[in-house]
Amino acid sequence: MGIRSLISPSSSSIRIPLGEAGRAGWGDRMDPLRKKLNRVVLGPGGEFDLIRQLVGPEEPLGQGVLVGSGDDCTVLEGGWVVSTDLSVEGVHFRREWVTLEEAGYRAAAAALSDLAAMAAEPIGALLSMALDPLRASSDALELQRGVAEACRVEGIRILGGDMARSPGPLVLDIVVIGRADSPVLRAGTEVGDELWVTGWLGGSGAAVALWKQGSHPPDDLREAFARPRPRIREARWLAGRVPLHGLIDLSDGLAGDSGHLAAASGLSLVLREASIPLHPALQGVPGLGDDPLHFPLEGGEDYELCFTVAPGSLDEWVGSFQDAFGIPLTKVGRATGGTGVFLEAAEGRIRPLERHGYSHFSGEEEG
Repeated sequence: MGIRSLISPSSSSIRIPLGEAGRAGWGDRMDPLRKKLNRVVLGPGGEFDLIRQLVGPEEPLGQGVLVGSGDDCTVLEGGWVVSTDLSVEGVHFRREWVTLEEAGYRAAAAALSDLAAMAAEPIGALLSMALDPLRASSDALELQRGVAEACRVEGIRILGGDMARSPGPLVLDIVVIGRADSPVLRAGTEVGDELWVTGWLGGSGAAVALWKQGSHPPDDLREAFARPRPRIREARWLAGRVPLHGLIDLSDGLAGDSGHLAAASGLSLVLREASIPLHPALQGVPGLGDDPLHFPLEGGEDYELCFTVAPGSLDEWVGSFQDAFGIPLTKVGRATGGTGVFLEAAEGRIRPLERHGYSHFSGEEEG
C-alpha cells in the first residue's frame, strides 16, 4: 500500500457500483460518494502519525477520483484501481534470508495483495528499481524474474517502469493496476458483524524472528515469508457470493489491520484468541517462545484477507471455499460498539490490545 489510511463512512456497507449499467451520469451520482469517502481517519502508530501530517483533512479529490488516500487502493471512475508498494533492502528483506528473485516475488505479491483487498482483478504492473551501479545488471535481472513470476501467477505482465542508480540500499517500487466493478472498501462494518480471515497466520513474522536470532526457519515458515500468495482469486470468489462489509489484507498483523477496519467504521472489534488460525509450523519450533500468538497479531506480512460480513451469511460457503482453495476460512471475532481492538481469552476475559501491529516509524527494526 502507498499511503495507508482509513475512511470514516457516513453509511454502512459501502461498495461502489462501477458496472456498465452504472457508468452513465457519473457526475451527479458520484459527487455525494466523493464527499463520503474523502474524510480520512488514521489508525494509531508512528507511520500513521506521519501520514496525518502529509494528508490534509477534507482535501477535494481530483477529477475522476472516487477514493484517494483512504484505502488499500485509489479508486478511479470507470472501475480502475491503482496502488503502489515499496520494498527496501534491509527493511523488507535481507540477502542472507532470501534470494533477490524471491525478494522481487514477495515485493510484487505485497503490491498485488492490495488489489485483493479491493476484490479487484489485476490488469498489469509497473516496476521501478534503484540499484547499486556496481552490480545493477545482475541484481536487476534477478529482481525482474521474481516480479515477473508473481505477475504470471496472477495472469498479468510487467507493463513498464524505471531504473536509477542508488548509493544506498536496493529499492523496488511496484505499481499495480486493476479493475473492479464493485470494489470493496475498508469502511462499512456494522455492529454485530462477524470478522473472518483466510489462511494461516503468523508464519512470515515467525520466520523473521528466527532469522534475527541466527536460526534457520523451517521450510514452511521460510516459504510463508519468501513466497506469499496474494488472495486475489479468493477475494473475488467471496465477494461474488456474500456481501463483504469491510475488507483489508493482513500486511501489518491482525491486531493492526483489524484496527484499521474498526476505525474505518467507527466501532470496535473483539478477536477470539482461541479462534485465530496459527500457522501449523509455529508449533514446537525452538526460539519462538511460549506464546506464538504474537506472530499473527503483530508479525505482519501474512497477506491473508481480513473482512467482515453479516452474522451467519458466510456459514454455508465455508466448505466450498476450503475445497476450492485448500486453505481455511475462519471466524475470528465480532464487531461491537465503542472503539479499538480487544482480545477475548478462552475463559472469556476481554482486554484491549495495546499494540497495533507493525509500523515503519515506531522505532522498531523490521528487516
